[in-house]
Amino acid sequence: MSVTATKKNTKKNKSTFSKETYLLWYENMLRIRRFEERALMMYGQQKIRGFCHVYIGQEAIAAGLMTGIRKEDPLVTAYRQHGIAIARGMKTKSCMAELFGKIDGSNKGKGGSMHFFSKDHNYFGGNGIVGAQIPIGTGIALAEQYRGTDNLCVTMFGDGAARQGALYESFNMAMTWKLPVLYICENNHYAMGTSVKRTSNITDLYKIGSAFDMPSEPVDGMDPEAVHNALEKAAKHIRAGKGPYFLEIKTYRYKGHSVSDPATYRTKDELKEYQEKDPVKIIENRILENEIASEEEIKEIKDLIKSEINEAVKFAEASDYPPASELYTDNYKQEDYPFIRF
Repeated sequence: MSVTATKKNTKKNKSTFSKETYLLWYENMLRIRRFEERALMMYGQQKIRGFCHVYIGQEAIAAGLMTGIRKEDPLVTAYRQHGIAIARGMKTKSCMAELFGKIDGSNKGKGGSMHFFSKDHNYFGGNGIVGAQIPIGTGIALAEQYRGTDNLCVTMFGDGAARQGALYESFNMAMTWKLPVLYICENNHYAMGTSVKRTSNITDLYKIGSAFDMPSEPVDGMDPEAVHNALEKAAKHIRAGKGPYFLEIKTYRYKGHSVSDPATYRTKDELKEYQEKDPVKIIENRILENEIASEEEIKEIKDLIKSEINEAVKFAEASDYPPASELYTDNYKQEDYPFIRF
């Protein structure tokens, strides 16, 4: 749920959020960071197979999402999605088991790294086809409008998907029908190994929205405060019935596109520059420097997360692989479909 900002004066700077909110952001960013680090380790041990795209470096977006929108708001995103799923409330045990392909995973081991899903958390998953989730999220927003709810659909995609035709079709329809949809581009500067500068005449991607008269703006994606504030502003606009909003949240991934990507297309200096903006370290330092919480409280959170991730790995290792019979469950079948005979 949205967290109300509260005034608090400190010796160093002025903090605009409560201690509870800062610690919530920090705990969840650290949870995502440690989960992803362990996922990379488990992949190296061949306990996780297939594709694996980690969220390391982009945790501030997930943190801001937790507090800037409501739990009732549906959310759909792309395949770099472990961090978003965890921020939405999915448990690290079931997420790790899903990576392992185990029956106790969030999707019974059938989705793997790219396809978490949870109806209970209004999480419509990671989607593997680049940009495919954009019209899906637009459709979910249409459903919310049709039902007369006060919900908005958060529809997230990467900078590479910003060049897909489906985005322009969706933007046009959403603005025409004033759909309650919040479009978010997580711009980490590289679509796989190709920079935005090489693929788009417009490098400030939020400007795409101007062609549709859609309110659009850039956001610092390395700071959960900035993300939270931008989300609250956009959500207020959308819930007022004024139609969609577009945020380009500028961030950076510290690892390659996937585990198989050595990321040789970027310089060491560029990586170092962004590592100095590490959102996890920035929030930890802000908490300590402004005396929002003590070093002992920070250590307690670190110990808690360490134990939680260790338990998640143990849970995944102890879980069984799904039986062969699971191939025939959870499948959609139209009995009168005329073109395929069984």
